Amino acid sequence: MRADDLVPLGRTGLRVSRLGLGLASVGGLFEPVSEERAAATLDTAWELGVRLYDTAPVYGYGRSETRTGAALAARPRDAYVLCTKVGRLIEPGGPDTQPIWADPPAGVGPRLDYSYGGVLRSVEESLERLGLDRVDVLHVHDPDEDFGGAVGEAYRALADFRARGVIGAVSLGVNHAPVAARFLREAAAPGPDCVLLAGRYNLLDQSGLDELLPLCAERGVAVMAAGVYQSGLLADPRPGAPHGYRSVPAELAARIEALRRVCADFGVPPLAAAVRFPLGHPAVASVVVGARSPEEVAGSVAFLNHPVPGGFWAAVKAAGLLPEAAPTPA
Repeated sequence: MRADDLVPLGRTGLRVSRLGLGLASVGGLFEPVSEERAAATLDTAWELGVRLYDTAPVYGYGRSETRTGAALAARPRDAYVLCTKVGRLIEPGGPDTQPIWADPPAGVGPRLDYSYGGVLRSVEESLERLGLDRVDVLHVHDPDEDFGGAVGEAYRALADFRARGVIGAVSLGVNHAPVAARFLREAAAPGPDCVLLAGRYNLLDQSGLDELLPLCAERGVAVMAAGVYQSGLLADPRPGAPHGYRSVPAELAARIEALRRVCADFGVPPLAAAVRFPLGHPAVASVVVGARSPEEVAGSVAFLNHPVPGGFWAAVKAAGLLPEAAPTPA
């Protein structure tokens, strides 16, 4: 398994690299990123074989989409899959501001809008910021913010785009697996093609396995697993490190320490195990990781390409660190 292996994105007809690049960081997630550094990050991802890129209007209030489009403008359009999101419009005085964005553009902010017309406007404005003629995958972003509007009008707008061939796939971008499972069950047929699941199927949280992933496998819905590093918790579990825990709960710290011991026994970096684990599930097509520098992209590629010895996953399960039901990579 390599980061640049291309695989089908479920039933969509699209093909994606096993490693995708999430582009919140180049929009200024938590700390500023210069235009030059953002461009170098995307260029390095391309050079290393990444062909799946995921952005959103809310990432830096349009900044991520603008930088993504500029970096991809010279690339062959049919050689990569580009995802963005709907559900928030970026406009003057938008009230749904988020403190996680460093130095966002002045005077604008997001406003939640899952209406049919809002989705049409969102896509039009995303294409303008991207400077591209199409988006391959559109996620309904955070549908739990207005579930009725998201599963109703927003989904209907995206389904119409799909039926007309304007986009290749309808998807969800979610942080909560039960929300995605409910959406798949309630959306009008044929339903979404994909789910971008953040933080709910990784070495520390397998809650996506309870209902969502089996449902996706049953329906042929492709999953893109994000948040696999748990904001760096596996790399540096110290309190106050960038993962955001002021005090890491004792039970969680013990699990991380036990996992790091198994990794050391087999010579597997913890982040290599983290980026590989989700790909053992048949519904998971790709793992999407964030990066704010060329070095971080190169590190994630190296982690996914790192060989994992036979017996490693069995040892992880034997230590009680994964449920027996969790599929693991071959």
